[in-house]
Amino acid sequence: MRFLLLHTPDWDPAPLAQALTGEGIEVREVAGATALERLDRPTAVVLGPEAMVRTSADDLAAVWRLGAAPVGLGPPDGGIPSGTPAERLSAHLPADAAPARFLIALRTALRESATRRRVAAAERELTARATELSELTAIGIQLSVERDYATLLDMILRYARRITQSDAGSLYLVSQSMDGPGQLQFKLTQNDTLPDLDFEEASMPLDHSSVAGHVAVEAVPLVIEDVYQLTDGVPYGFNRSFDEHHGYRTRSMLVLPMTNHQAEVIGVLQLINHKRDPGATLSSHADVDRVVGGYSTRLVDLARAMASLAGVALENSQLYDEIERLFDGFVRASVTAIEARDPVTSGHSERVAVMTERLATVASDCRTGPFRDLRLGRDDLRELRYAALLHDFGKVGVREEVLGKEKKLYEADLAEVKQRHAFLVRTAQWQFEKARASHLEKYGTQGYDQMLQALRAAEAQEFERLDRFLNAVLTANEPTVVEETVDEALEEFAGESFRALDGEAAPILSQDDLRRLRIRRGTLDEAERRELEDHVRHTYAFLRQIPWTAELVRVPAIAFGHHEKLDGSGYPRGVTATDIPIQTRIMTLADIYDALTAMDRPYKPALTAVRALDVMRTDVEAGSLDPALFELFVQARVYDASAAA
Repeated sequence: MRFLLLHTPDWDPAPLAQALTGEGIEVREVAGATALERLDRPTAVVLGPEAMVRTSADDLAAVWRLGAAPVGLGPPDGGIPSGTPAERLSAHLPADAAPARFLIALRTALRESATRRRVAAAERELTARATELSELTAIGIQLSVERDYATLLDMILRYARRITQSDAGSLYLVSQSMDGPGQLQFKLTQNDTLPDLDFEEASMPLDHSSVAGHVAVEAVPLVIEDVYQLTDGVPYGFNRSFDEHHGYRTRSMLVLPMTNHQAEVIGVLQLINHKRDPGATLSSHADVDRVVGGYSTRLVDLARAMASLAGVALENSQLYDEIERLFDGFVRASVTAIEARDPVTSGHSERVAVMTERLATVASDCRTGPFRDLRLGRDDLRELRYAALLHDFGKVGVREEVLGKEKKLYEADLAEVKQRHAFLVRTAQWQFEKARASHLEKYGTQGYDQMLQALRAAEAQEFERLDRFLNAVLTANEPTVVEETVDEALEEFAGESFRALDGEAAPILSQDDLRRLRIRRGTLDEAERRELEDHVRHTYAFLRQIPWTAELVRVPAIAFGHHEKLDGSGYPRGVTATDIPIQTRIMTLADIYDALTAMDRPYKPALTAVRALDVMRTDVEAGSLDPALFELFVQARVYDASAAA
């Protein structure tokens, strides 16, 4: 039957039965106030004068009334009462209308119902298409902004399964090789029926032997109604071992290539078992028979659009990763350049970066206390890591002799002092021999023994004095606090001069030698210290020249302040707590700890972890270091991370 006529008991269709049958119209009687079934074809509803029929589908049916003219309003439950408004009726006929007039009205009503059905179907299709377009747009936006590669892969497969109502799916990535055939990397699988599957990444040949490999090679979608019933002659096969092991039944399959902007296949989406009911699980083969259907043309089109979005997102993510790796390589090369000029601090930057990132993560994970509102994401941590790795880059602008200065005197200056000492020793020996020869020449052996004894005593005394001079220099040259006795020994020789080979008088210790040997702490004089401290400004100036992305734009500022102190006693600007960002405070703690405990500083002994923490605690109590961060540093044993760096 092509049409349906529903009527209430107070109208008799018998006089029109033959005509109705000839028109292909099925006739059914419905009682008043009885809900109409869902209408599956063009339908007319005839209501007697007092009839009322409830229907949720009256918008698809054409309704007309026999008898009194329609008046009044319908009830709130949507029923069609005797007083149905005229706009709700397709026709109104007298109860005694002639059959011919009735048939005309009926044909008109059925055409109207058919039109309503077509309009409703078109509206549903339009709504569905708009929903799909909106969803694809939203998916595209989400994929385009996701930077974590593993999360991106998960999103691609999850969204592809959602829009195609697929129970399961897998994602493969193409891995090309310069030395041989490429591979297909099995990267991810999802299954609603088996959500707790153990999964391991694996490789498979990039050829026609598998469904995914075939699609990757041919770069065309593949739609399979039942993978257990593959057509003879196809090059690919389906391995049932998974199904047999887990009691699963794979039936329909949609496999699509994901391509980059050069139309190269970079991955494959494999969607499995389209479900008519998205919420159903396929616990048995009977469920599969009942719920699973094939992938329609519309679903294929949707999935192809999704695969296109996924391919672009994957390519962008891969390019982003390549850029990150390239930049990371640049950063590490820069660190290598720093450490090549200052080999005594080799490994310092990496250790500081590891501890800095660890302390930042610990602080960001706090849910109580002063850091409960601190949230540092992946980009924030990467920004902080780069700042820590590059915080000493400005040392490329510091003279190597200052960077590697192990003693108070430079090697060349100390060598010159030693040469003066040796020259003075030889001079004393020459003077001894000259005095002995002169005595023999003048007096012969007369009084020679007494003279020789006196000369030797004087010579020994001079040698002892010269050795005291050299020892004083060597002792004062060490990077320790100058003791008073050493200071007195230096003063003894401060104004002494000797006659050089050219006959000119020269100081036994130059003013520069004396100034450096009088350094009270460390190995650097004030000018050298300022030069070394200027490495922070050099670092900032260098980092400012790099066109950082928005996620890394604060790297220069974070690195600039790593020698600042909360009480304003740091350098180079002497700023206080309010002007020192939390990231810089974190890095400062890591930098100080490593400087105190590093084993590769020849100008100072390495402190134990306990001793170093004691020194840092003193600085905390003095107000120069952040107390809350220091407590986290200690409690979380962040310093242990440096040992693994």
